[in-house]
Amino acid sequence: MSTVVVTGTQWGDEGKGKIVDYLAEKADIVVRYQGGSNAGHTVSVDGKEFKQRLMPSGMLYDNKICVIANGVAFDPEVILQEMEALKKDGYSVDGLRISNRAHVVMPYHRLMDGLEEENKGDLKIGTTKRGIGPCYMDRDNRIGIRVCDLIDKETFSEKLKTALDVKNRELVKLYGKEPLSYEDIRTEYLGYAEKLKKYVIDTSAFLNKEIKAGKKVMFEGAQATMLDIDHGTYPYVTASHPTAGGVCSGAGVGPNKIDKVVGIVKAYCTRVGEGPFPTEQLNEIGDKIRDCGHEYGTVTGRPRRTGWLDACVVRYAGYLSGIDYMAVTRLDILDTFDEIKMCVAYKYNGEILDEMPASLKVLANVEPVYETFAGWKTDISGIRKYEDLPENARKYLERMAQVTGIDLGFVSVGPNRDQTIILHDVF
Repeated sequence: MSTVVVTGTQWGDEGKGKIVDYLAEKADIVVRYQGGSNAGHTVSVDGKEFKQRLMPSGMLYDNKICVIANGVAFDPEVILQEMEALKKDGYSVDGLRISNRAHVVMPYHRLMDGLEEENKGDLKIGTTKRGIGPCYMDRDNRIGIRVCDLIDKETFSEKLKTALDVKNRELVKLYGKEPLSYEDIRTEYLGYAEKLKKYVIDTSAFLNKEIKAGKKVMFEGAQATMLDIDHGTYPYVTASHPTAGGVCSGAGVGPNKIDKVVGIVKAYCTRVGEGPFPTEQLNEIGDKIRDCGHEYGTVTGRPRRTGWLDACVVRYAGYLSGIDYMAVTRLDILDTFDEIKMCVAYKYNGEILDEMPASLKVLANVEPVYETFAGWKTDISGIRKYEDLPENARKYLERMAQVTGIDLGFVSVGPNRDQTIILHDVF
């Protein structure tokens, strides 16, 4: 058995796309197990950037099976756009498989997402307004529409009518908006169904069969640990489980099917949206990190909040997901810094905390305990062996591993596939 889970350890945007693209080359099957089009992976191939919101990263290689599993909030409009873009660039999408149990993002989900966020005022979450949260809400309220319903014309028509009756009452009475057209949505989505139905299968049954047959499978998540609905900085979180445990329910495989877990760690920290961020730098340092790292959202284009690496967050992610190796990304962004800081502990009311605070009031008021490292002040983008990294860079990485308790597995020194230092291969 050879299965690998790739999960983010911070607030997302850690550069997962680069690492999953690298590992996808060795995998037979690449699986997206949660989230929706509210998160994106950016992959650079031969200097060309590919920004994907739903499509698993393996589609950039030939002869890979790419699975959108049941835990994904599935937007058919987005996936069709991505399929067309890939085909224009000469890539085949024949390897795509879509779970018949995935829940479908509908137009009213996107509309309600924006209206609900606007209605929260100062308590807004910072949602991307892609309809992901409302889609999951309908799933949990047992009124959602699944892919198996979408490709059955009669079932879809009935379920859409029932759902739209409820949604239109909310739109009209709560928000003073015009009702949505049943016929327009029905026609649009049945058109999507016609184009997508040949890709739809029972992905859980497929994955369990392929794992048993010895195929190499990589599970990739969206967002990251601190945005997990249960374990993140609630309520400033996503509506699914980006942690490794989300694979079991999100892809329909048992925990004994998971072989290795790789945690992606950006060499500094960023965050999009609201919520506490202990190491945030609202100063020239934060501006420099953002400028050097081009830290703007893949999907939204929003400037990301920036700060020093929070090793407490990474340590927390490590035990939540059982991370075997960390893949440190964007180390090269720190090349020009005179000194670099790392938060190694939190202090609250004069005492060191032994755990990640559940209370946002506490987390927002912790004092980060920093260690300061001398910068390496040299371009590392051409380095391919760990021992060739500057001594100061190695000191920073090794202290990171020591504080988090997670072994170094990969170090990324640039956006391209070949700009990756391998310490432990997982396939």
